[in-house]
Amino acid sequence: MNKHTIIERIIAALAADLAIYTHSARDAFAAATDEQSKSEGKYDTRAIESSYLARGQSLQAAEIIRAVQDYEKLALRDFGPGEPIHIGALVELERKTERTFYFIGPRAGGTEVECDGQEVLVITPSSPMGQQLVGRKQGERLQIKVGKMTDAYRIAAVA
Repeated sequence: MNKHTIIERIIAALAADLAIYTHSARDAFAAATDEQSKSEGKYDTRAIESSYLARGQSLQAAEIIRAVQDYEKLALRDFGPGEPIHIGALVELERKTERTFYFIGPRAGGTEVECDGQEVLVITPSSPMGQQLVGRKQGERLQIKVGKMTDAYRIAAVA
């Protein structure tokens, strides 16, 4: 799997999310400032609620912009078999016959992209899964707790 392609797809997914949040923030702002949103009484909070929504969506859009900037400047390198996992690593985990792929990114954890017919999930070092993987090396075995379940995994590859 090519990590440059993964980064391009992460940025494209973030750009699509940014477009949605930007559009939604504009709509919420328009609703908050619309003449019809003017309060009709002390319990009518439509304008206030719309302004809170617009603010939240604007903050989310700003976070996505920062994530895109971080991915654009991310220096990718190959990780050798004996090197510890860190930001920029593509990790392949093996559980029985199942293989899963994770990209350790600086932001945008939870973003999923497809590359070479495989789903790749972005995780950050601060996420529970990231905390369990960062610093580990290819070939190590670990117990990963997801929710209430714990499963045995092997780090099949780190690129």
